[in-house]
Amino acid sequence: MTKFFNAGSALALAACLWSGPALADEDDVTAWRLFVSDHAGPVVNVIDALDGDKLDTFTIKGPASLYRTDSGQTVFAVQGEAGAVSVISTGIAFHDHGDHGDIDVDEPKLLDAGFNGSKPAHFVERQGNIAQWFDGEDKVRLFTEKAALEGKPEIREISVGAAHHGVAAPFDKHAVVTIPNPEDASKRPIGARLVDLDGNPVGEDVACPGLHGSAGSGSLYALACDTGLLLISQDGDTPEIRHLPYSDKLPEGSSSTLIGGKGLQYFVGNYGPDRIVLVDPSEKDAFRLVQLPTRRVHFAVDPIRSKFVYVITEDGQLHQVDVLKGEIAHSLKLTDPYSMDGHWSDPRPRIAVAADKVFVTDPLNGKIHVVEAQSLEKTGEITAEGKPFNIVAVGGAGKAHEGEDHEHAHEEGHKHD
Repeated sequence: MTKFFNAGSALALAACLWSGPALADEDDVTAWRLFVSDHAGPVVNVIDALDGDKLDTFTIKGPASLYRTDSGQTVFAVQGEAGAVSVISTGIAFHDHGDHGDIDVDEPKLLDAGFNGSKPAHFVERQGNIAQWFDGEDKVRLFTEKAALEGKPEIREISVGAAHHGVAAPFDKHAVVTIPNPEDASKRPIGARLVDLDGNPVGEDVACPGLHGSAGSGSLYALACDTGLLLISQDGDTPEIRHLPYSDKLPEGSSSTLIGGKGLQYFVGNYGPDRIVLVDPSEKDAFRLVQLPTRRVHFAVDPIRSKFVYVITEDGQLHQVDVLKGEIAHSLKLTDPYSMDGHWSDPRPRIAVAADKVFVTDPLNGKIHVVEAQSLEKTGEITAEGKPFNIVAVGGAGKAHEGEDHEHAHEEGHKHD
């Protein structure tokens, strides 16, 4: 993999990065890694986000959607067509000590904790608990990230009534699962059900017609419905579900894809092909629309600069949306046009944020664009074999103890993941 950073970026990287074992007086370490799947082949490439070098390539069974956990210790490669789920240890781990965080940086590894199933789809992780959904099965599988890292996940299966395209949100002693349409399970689910770990219903089912799309933000997990959002929270032993109806001020429509804010509690959803809706559950007027110039291709939140969301549209523009102001702050022409006509799974750009950069895959041109997150100026690009597609970023900064090996030392002392 070849990198093409501009001269200014190269000089800045040379000045601030150092590879090799950390010296006794150089214990502030920063490490960021990109995990990139290929649309055309069964591989996941691992790239150093700070200098663009390829660290490793893992061969899996099929093209994958990638999901990282909140801890950043694992990335799950969900291969729907191949019927497989692979587990990758990112090699980056943080340990919270109150007044500071320690960082351990090791080699990434493809673990022996993967498993097979019929049409694996939605992956949800909350506080170390994982729910892996399979569209072709009438049950969801629950396990913990800790067990997966140890290579021997103890999987608990919960019945969901019938095979359908749904989702499950895991909690410590419960799960929220979607309810299949009783007339035709191939249609969208009709509601959500709270169950215990034996699959027994707890409380009343909650209606959610046309359920599709889910995301977590802070202590909340949200499911998107034709009528609004279902917000799931847990203050005591048992999770609670409440309905947040769409505002009467919104035009006709609904969300079917959600992402959740980091640092600030909010959700962003599609609302028609060329608009997004910003959702602040704490506000009386919870919904605000943002008009896009053309149809949305992909969006992602900024986990560090919490008020920003990045959206790429089919005209090849990358937009920085300020969720506090409810408007597009900056736009940048970045790629060739990627039409949203055609199959939903055609190769199109995807976005990830690492440190102070936004990374955008450009699968038809075999590259990853590198953009300054704050100013939205392009600073370079990384060339890649194949068609780089889905991308997630893992990393941050912390204290490294004397004698430990790390990829990069940097004058930063706080974790971002």
